[in-house]
Amino acid sequence: MLIVGQVHNDLPYMPGDAEIGIDTFDLLIDEKDHTTLFSTPNMPVGFQDHFIGLHASTLVRDGGTLQIGIGSMGDALTAALLARQADNAGYQALLTDLNLSQWAQLIDREGGVEPFAKGLYGCSEMFVNGLLVLADAGIVRRKVYPDVATQQQANDGVLDEAAQTDGISVHGGFFLGPRSFYERLRELPQSKRLEFNMTRISYINELYGQEELKRLQRLDARFINSAFTVTLMGAGVADQLEDGRVLSGVGGQYNFVAQGHALEGARSVLILRSWRESGGEVNSNIVWEYGHCTIPRHLRDIVVTEYGIADLRGKNDAAVIEALLNISDSRFQPGLIEQAQAVGKLPKHFRIDPRFTDNSPQRLQAIQARHSNLFPEYPLGCDFTEVERDLLRALNWLKSKFKLTEILELGKAALDAPEASQYPEHLERMQLTNPEGLKEDLFQRLLLAGLKATAQ
Repeated sequence: MLIVGQVHNDLPYMPGDAEIGIDTFDLLIDEKDHTTLFSTPNMPVGFQDHFIGLHASTLVRDGGTLQIGIGSMGDALTAALLARQADNAGYQALLTDLNLSQWAQLIDREGGVEPFAKGLYGCSEMFVNGLLVLADAGIVRRKVYPDVATQQQANDGVLDEAAQTDGISVHGGFFLGPRSFYERLRELPQSKRLEFNMTRISYINELYGQEELKRLQRLDARFINSAFTVTLMGAGVADQLEDGRVLSGVGGQYNFVAQGHALEGARSVLILRSWRESGGEVNSNIVWEYGHCTIPRHLRDIVVTEYGIADLRGKNDAAVIEALLNISDSRFQPGLIEQAQAVGKLPKHFRIDPRFTDNSPQRLQAIQARHSNLFPEYPLGCDFTEVERDLLRALNWLKSKFKLTEILELGKAALDAPEASQYPEHLERMQLTNPEGLKEDLFQRLLLAGLKATAQ
């Protein structure tokens, strides 16, 4: 076996159990400044993701444990937790406008909407930017300890002040994020960096091995992971399409879902957008059946969409189906009901509760407009330039218009496109300053139309 290590000046050095001696490596590659450090830029957070994060934030219990994944839905959850802490009046006003009364008992029992008095402990395979932002905000600050006796004292509130300084507020297996994430980690004093313990994946993802200690550390754990499809029977899909194309690795998602069932007081939360737009068509992400699953239905727990929360644990199939219908987009509810009725999973006389028949983007966008300060486009900052942010909005707008029902609107917008001189930097960035031929001329006009339509 050959062990190769790579060193990069821009990569922050993180302490913890994962530290090993230099003699461990057979070969060390020192890149110095020869390469650009790989980073994953924060993407814009749309209204769907913001509402998903808002609902999920109410399930996080003060004094508990948090695991979150990478991506815009994770960023939205972080933004909602920040609002819960720093602008609780605005946060609760938004919740009131959204009307979460149907989930009030679940929220009271499992989560909360007040600021964090005790703080959270982060335990995540990937130490993501969101956890660092929450630590900087004083939300991720509950410390855990390396032995059972000390941890029990901490849980009982009798740990002396001197011993408390040696605790860990985040356990992570690896870290990845935007450039600002690496820069912030490099800036931290060593005393603060020591609170983030980089350790082996098995310690985080599994309960076996030091199980007694892990159970004491992982109080009221909320394992929050994204999916792109959920079936009406409660199975989650997060890694592969039903035709076999692989979109992502499963990573620790299955392990965390299993822990959500195995740990006392823990919950697994799958978050997803209830609908998607692709190839000019709008489709539901909550479906009757799917040819692949990542999380099987027997591990179903909590599912969150922009329309609300479905608590599936311990319920029969009919109750699970109804709970998921309640958080699906109303454009697809009749078809989903018909499919469930056709196989006898719902009675023929079933009618969805009227409270959930207006699950529409328009209703959420109206609520968003009344609380616009709580819906930042880049809640965790952004590596993109202002021009690049403008282009992202324009390109997403164009993507939404490429369908038959809106092709005339798109054509009119292209004819009414502004002059190229109004957006010289944008056109240069897309290499469309001097279009060559009819095709590039059309691309330029479409881009200009999108920039005009999405101008802020």
